[in-house]
Amino acid sequence: MKILRPALSLFILLSLVTGLAYPLIMTGVGQLLFPSQANGSLIEQKNAVIGSRLIGQSFKEPQYFWGRPSATAEYPYNAMASGGANIAPSNPALVSSAQGYADRLIKADPQHNPHVPIDLVTHSSSGLDPHISIAGAFYQVPRIAKARGLSNEQVKAMINEYKQIPLFGMIGEPVINVLQLNLALDTFTQTKVAL
Repeated sequence: MKILRPALSLFILLSLVTGLAYPLIMTGVGQLLFPSQANGSLIEQKNAVIGSRLIGQSFKEPQYFWGRPSATAEYPYNAMASGGANIAPSNPALVSSAQGYADRLIKADPQHNPHVPIDLVTHSSSGLDPHISIAGAFYQVPRIAKARGLSNEQVKAMINEYKQIPLFGMIGEPVINVLQLNLALDTFTQTKVAL
């Protein structure tokens, strides 16, 4: 009994501290200092959640930028099924998959350069990446400009406006959030039509 009482007391105390107090404090700090990130970095439009800045979405229409291929099979960008394909560069399945995605991009814009940026034909580690490279965005400009009735320069200006710089200006590469860019293009196109 001498050993059991302190052990049980310590167990209850640590359970309260680590299982209740710590999560509540961290949730409060997150909500106070980083409310958007703590709530999933959600994007709202007309009082409805339409996506997250952290998870890609599937765009197939020619007037939209297309993101990286999703590694989730049945439902693209399904966070519940996240996980990389884990296919080695020497595996013929990787080459076949990348060629399929490249063929889709080339078919959507046959007059365009057949040299497709690598991020448009390969999965990210999680398979949910919402970003593409600047080269990946510029590659798609002719198709999107044609589909929206815009000039290439107008679409390129939107890319430059929504370009996200690397962390501290040096960690990583500049990228584009596909959903945010597509929403901005929709707004720009609607405003242009309204005028």
